[in-house]
Formats: sequence, structure tokens, C-alpha cells
Amino acid sequence: MALIHLIYVSTAFREPGTDDLDRILESAIRRNTALNVTGMLLYADGSFMQVLEGEAAAVDEVFARVENDARHTGIFLIERAPIDERSFDTWSMGFKRLAAREAAAHPAYAPFFERGFDAARIGAHPGLAFDMLIDFSRRQRAIPPG
Repeated sequence: MALIHLIYVSTAFREPGTDDLDRILESAIRRNTALNVTGMLLYADGSFMQVLEGEAAAVDEVFARVENDARHTGIFLIERAPIDERSFDTWSMGFKRLAAREAAAHPAYAPFFERGFDAARIGAHPGLAFDMLIDFSRRQRAIPPG
């Protein structure tokens, strides 16, 4: 079966608290595990950036659920492309909450998420979103697949 990855940015309808983020992550893990979808979720200042990877039908199903989720607005698809192998294959869903201090510590990325993720600016630089997700995945909260 052909694998794809899909990367998107969205804005939270309202600023989520820690409990809200935990519920989002728990739900993502449960649903992604059932569909054999892996990935990474970044959160910064009211915005999300996520990569989903797996078989196209499964990834598209997860993304359709995101698009219909009232907790998200301004969903911006950055990339949907075939991949040879998974980059986040050891996680049902990795998670990293980025603080302003961390943004400042990464000068190459900081301009792209000064006030949440700037989807248009990130999307205008091919490969940038994926590079950010990989880089921040090294310092994240990993949840092993089911």
C-alpha cells in the first residue's frame, strides 16, 4: 500500500488549556492507532501544526475529521505527498507544546511562529514544515503506537 504524509496548520477556536490539549492528544492517539496513522503535533500560541502519515485513505479520514472539528478554524493544508517510509513510525502521535522561549532559541524557525504558526509563510517555503516537525520531534512527548 502507498504511504502519504499530510501536513496542515490550524488555529484553535479558543485557547486550549492543558486539560484540553491532553484530551485532544488522547483522542488523536486512540483514533490514529485504530487507523495505523502516525505523526507529530506541535502547538504554539493558539495554533497547531500536524503531520499525519499512513495509507492515503486512513490519513484522509483523519484529516476530514480535523476539518469538521469545531475546535479548529483556519485550516491550511501545507502538503499532501507520497512518502517512501514513515518518519514518525514509533509514535501514534508525538506532541510538543512550544513556548515563546523555544521559538527564540530557533532563529531559523522563530519568524514562522511568533504568534502561532503562520501557515501562509510556512507553506511558501517547501519542506520547512516537515523540517520543523522533525526537529521539534526530537524534544517531544512521544506516545508509542498501540
